[in-house]
Amino acid sequence: MAKETKVRVLVGTRKGTYVVEGDSRRRSWKVGPLAHEGSEIYHVVADPRHPGDLYAAVNSGFWGPMVQRSSNWGKTWKEIATPLTPSGKDRKPAINEEDPTVPVTRPLTNVWHIEPGPADAPDTLYLGADPHLLFRTDDRGSSWQPIDSINQHVGRKDWSPGAGGPCLHTILIDPRDSKRVYLGLSAVGTFRSQDGGGSWKPTNKGVEAPFLPNKYPETGQCVHHVAQDAADLDTFYRQDHGGMYVSHDRMDSWTRIGKPLGDDFGFGVASPSSAPGRAYFVRLDGMARVTGEGHFQVHEWNDRTRKWKKLVRPGAFPGHFGVQREGIATDQLDPAGIYVGTTTGQLFVSPSAGGSWALVPFQFPGIHSVSVASPSASS
Repeated sequence: MAKETKVRVLVGTRKGTYVVEGDSRRRSWKVGPLAHEGSEIYHVVADPRHPGDLYAAVNSGFWGPMVQRSSNWGKTWKEIATPLTPSGKDRKPAINEEDPTVPVTRPLTNVWHIEPGPADAPDTLYLGADPHLLFRTDDRGSSWQPIDSINQHVGRKDWSPGAGGPCLHTILIDPRDSKRVYLGLSAVGTFRSQDGGGSWKPTNKGVEAPFLPNKYPETGQCVHHVAQDAADLDTFYRQDHGGMYVSHDRMDSWTRIGKPLGDDFGFGVASPSSAPGRAYFVRLDGMARVTGEGHFQVHEWNDRTRKWKKLVRPGAFPGHFGVQREGIATDQLDPAGIYVGTTTGQLFVSPSAGGSWALVPFQFPGIHSVSVASPSASS
C-alpha cells in the first residue's frame, strides 16, 4: 500500500511554534505539536537534507535569542548553540575579562532567519540576526562562525535599521553554485557574494529609496523580502518598502513592476517551483500596513506576460489583514500550494496556485513566519 504524502506547514508566531499537517490535497488540516510557548518565533524551517529536522529562531523575553532543533518533526526540541554564546544547559552570562563587575551586553538582539546550506554540505547552515549579522555553521549548529566580511563591512557605519530593527532577514543560496549567496538586510538592501561569503557586492541598482534625499543610492533601500524563481535561477522577485521589483540578471539591476497596483508596499513574496515565471505578493497599504481592499487578497505576477492577477474574489474574506516578511510561502507540489499567515493569526491556504482559498480552522497567535517542509512519505 502506497504511503500517504504529508504536507507540513511550519508556523512561527508571537507565542510559539506550530506544525500543521495536511495530506497532498491540502484541504484537511491537523494542528500538531506546539513548542516554545510564549516566545517570539521569527522563523521555522525544515532541513531537506535531514528529513524530520526542523530549526527555529526563538526569541524569548526571558532567555534572549536562541536556536533550537527538532529531529522528529517538532515533537521535541533541543537548544543548540547560539552565536557568541554557549549552548544548552551550559549557557552562562558573558564575562568582561577586563572588569568582571561590568556586565557585557548580549551581542544578539534577535535571531531572524535560518537557511539550510547546499546539498553537498549537509551539515552547513546560515543564520541571519540583529544587528545586521550573518553566521555559518558546518557542524549542524554545534558552533557558529561569524561572517566578518558582512559583519565588519566597510560600509556598516552608514547602515540604518528598518522599523523592525537592523535585521539580516533573507539568505538565498544558488542551487547551481553554493559559493553564490544573496542577502537582504533592512534598511540596507541586497548583496551578492560570488566567493562563498568572502566578499559582498551591493545589488540595488534601480531600486528606489523614497525616504532618502538620494532616491537611488548604492545602499540604503529597505528591502523586505526576496524570492528566487526556481525555474529561472537568474530571476529574483523583490518586495521593498519602495515597491515590487524583478531582476533577470542575478540582482545586477532591478525593474519596478508594482506600480499598476497603486500602492505596491508589502513585506512578503514567494515563487513556487511548479509555477515558473510567477511570483505571489500580498499588497498592503503603506501607512496602515494592512490589506487595503476591504478583504484578504494575493496578487500574482506573471513574468512572461508582465501582467498582474488578483487571486481572491472580492469579499471572500472581509477585513484588514497584516502579513509580515516571512508570512507567505509555497510548496513543491503541482499545482502549487500557497500559504499566507497574518498578524492576527489566520492561516490562509490555496491548494491550487490561487484558484481557490480556505482558512485553516484554528486561531493562531499573530504569525511571524510560514514555511513548508518538502512533502515526504509518512511512516
